[in-house]
Amino acid sequence: MTRQFSPTNNGAASRKPETSSPEYQPNPERRTRSAVEKLRILQDYDAAPAGSPQRGALLRREGIYTSQISKWRKLRDRGLLGALAPQRRGPKAAPRDSLQDELEQLRRENARLQARLTRAEAIIEVQKKVSLLLGSER
Repeated sequence: MTRQFSPTNNGAASRKPETSSPEYQPNPERRTRSAVEKLRILQDYDAAPAGSPQRGALLRREGIYTSQISKWRKLRDRGLLGALAPQRRGPKAAPRDSLQDELEQLRRENARLQARLTRAEAIIEVQKKVSLLLGSER
């Protein structure tokens, strides 16, 4: 490959691939397998004799590695079949605390009642002033 120098890239070699396809290439989606599929693959893998080419063919056909087989096997042996279900990526949502929910509700209600009290006190003050101006006493 020859280096092409140009003033636009400050003398650095161009890193653009020479053959770029104009076709749209979507990003491959992450494959998720259900617990049933994982158990089926485990059974097929365990059914083949150790070191046989059927095991390698199964791994290639399913697009998995032996590390996944051993991880699924450990989960199955521990009785964590639910752990074989596909997991969502990213941070897990924190469980809701009922005390925090109740505290937030009470704070909102307190703020609402404080605003209502302030309005009521203002109305009472106005009524007192009007009563004094009109000269009617009770």
